[in-house]
Amino acid sequence: MQGEYYFVKTNRWESPVKIQSQTELAEGDVVIIETNDGVSSAIVQTQSSESPKAENPGAAGRFLRRANPSDLKVIGDQQKKGKEALEISRQEVKKTGLPMKIVDAIFSFDGGNITFAFIADGRVDFRDLVKNLSKRFQRSIRLHQVGARDESRQGGGYGICGRELCCVKFRGDLPSITSEMAKVQQIAHRGSERISGICGRLMCCLAYESEQYRELLKNFPAPGSEVKYKGEKAVVKDVNVMSGEIKLELPDKTMIFINKSEL
Repeated sequence: MQGEYYFVKTNRWESPVKIQSQTELAEGDVVIIETNDGVSSAIVQTQSSESPKAENPGAAGRFLRRANPSDLKVIGDQQKKGKEALEISRQEVKKTGLPMKIVDAIFSFDGGNITFAFIADGRVDFRDLVKNLSKRFQRSIRLHQVGARDESRQGGGYGICGRELCCVKFRGDLPSITSEMAKVQQIAHRGSERISGICGRLMCCLAYESEQYRELLKNFPAPGSEVKYKGEKAVVKDVNVMSGEIKLELPDKTMIFINKSEL
């Protein structure tokens, strides 16, 4: 019997790992698995129809067992240690003055290593920090950089729209949000503080209608281009996709607003 394939998560910051189990598992089950990083506890997310990819061994794990009461006690103890390690690591970061924020500390199931999740705006040379933490905890230390949006997803909350945060409501991979999405929707002029979420990054919802706006803009002349209006050349200064209005500068420098259908 080959068994079924499942997606499991070893912690909330890591990507899902695929395992194969002859034991039938359900979403939310706690299991003990073995990966390239050692023995870990994990939570079953979904069942998978695909086998783990051999060319990417880091994405696969080996199922050991469903967690028993003794395992659950170990997991609880490691979580308590993680909270203590989080406070200590933040103190160490403060001492070094590194431009980073540690948001979580996760002990491996066997206690042999600790993963620290952190946020930073760019690359950080944390080699000295790793040495200090290794000396402090006498364990193997791993630092894992996560995004500010990932932190907001874990904390939860509501956006300025009054709805649950998009990153929480839609649990898939977070799309890349760019300033171009704000420009194409003609809201970049509002200022970053009005188009940013509680994470300080551009709001996820900017991705929802950007493609529709791009399609609509194909029917408008580009700002800066020349058009013919009543037999004269005019320069397009601005367009409003929603109202269908175009702002034109006439040869005498007069500014007028016309409907797209007038061209």
